Amino acid sequence: MSIANTSFLRAAWTVYCKEITDALRDRRTLIVVLLSSVMLGPLVLIALSSFIASFEARAEKREVVVMHMERAPSLKNYFERQTYTVKTAPADFEMQLRKSRLGDPVVVIPEDFEDSVLRGEAPVVEVVSDSANKQAEGGSHRIQRLLSGFSRERATLNLAVRGVSAELLEPMQVEERDLASTQTRATQITGMLPFFVLMAVLYGALNAALDTTAGERERGSLEPLLMNPAERAALVLGKWGAVACLSMLIAVLSCFSFLPAQWLLQSDTLQAMFQFGLREALLFLAVLLPFAAALSAVLMAVAIRCRTFKEAQANSTVVILGVSLLPLFTVFNEGGEAGWHLMVPALAQNTLMTRVLKGEGFGMEQVLVPIAVCAVLTAMGVWFVARMLRAAAVR
Repeated sequence: MSIANTSFLRAAWTVYCKEITDALRDRRTLIVVLLSSVMLGPLVLIALSSFIASFEARAEKREVVVMHMERAPSLKNYFERQTYTVKTAPADFEMQLRKSRLGDPVVVIPEDFEDSVLRGEAPVVEVVSDSANKQAEGGSHRIQRLLSGFSRERATLNLAVRGVSAELLEPMQVEERDLASTQTRATQITGMLPFFVLMAVLYGALNAALDTTAGERERGSLEPLLMNPAERAALVLGKWGAVACLSMLIAVLSCFSFLPAQWLLQSDTLQAMFQFGLREALLFLAVLLPFAAALSAVLMAVAIRCRTFKEAQANSTVVILGVSLLPLFTVFNEGGEAGWHLMVPALAQNTLMTRVLKGEGFGMEQVLVPIAVCAVLTAMGVWFVARMLRAAAVR
């Protein structure tokens, strides 16, 4: 190795050590970033499991809240044969449903229920809920299926009395077959986890990238650094390396934090469906580490043009919006995954991580495209920052 190359690497390493030391010295900011970025995903996962567990617990209670149950003895008998417990609805159940004080839909029995059933007519039974009350709304489908079962039973008995087979009303049987795997069905709930991981990587790089460029410029410590005879590229490479390492550290901690988070899941169903082990964490990192490097370079390129840290924060909003909005494209896209998705930063990482959660994984040819895009963005960002410093744009 030549003397010039050795000097270049020594200068880059010196700047790298300086930036890492400065980042670790600001312990308060570092702790806030670590806690908010690393704990956000697991907390959301635990909150989801708690939400699902509440629905499971409500379904296991097998309770139905009814107003005027005395008007329908036959329906009450059916509920009890289905091992449901009948509870009397409060008089002000509508107000309680609107204010989310009542977490169950209410079945309202009409006055002429039994007479209508005996005459072969169809009485109108209301299932009252509030779409803003998520607990009651979630239980309404269960109650409707229960009432539909009673209707089928009565229809079958009426036909049997008249000597007509109930099979005549159903000339064919329809069976539903779901091709989605267990993990794929789980992504309907856990599909938001890649988004939180991406945001953790973003905010892990944000503060360090802004502080090492616009922050140093505002404090007046960047100009003395530029007075050193070291090449501008070596200075930029050291700064970028420190920011990228911090962002990658957040990516590693964020991915591996899901492993112990699974022990705290309260829902047995979600615990069985959500399969996230060491293999999935490593696949996440294969996607996230190049993205963290590119994001660090892009944020530095945005911040180097700003004179104050506050101005850099305002300008970086464009990058934050891009990273947060691009993954949402998959939510509104009904056409499925397209090849060009892998060429768009943030969207590509979200797509590949969603594949991992579905249990599908990805091949080398698929991950090479986003890695190449991240490499180009990294090179452009580092080159732009070095060019700004070399042209004495920082004053």
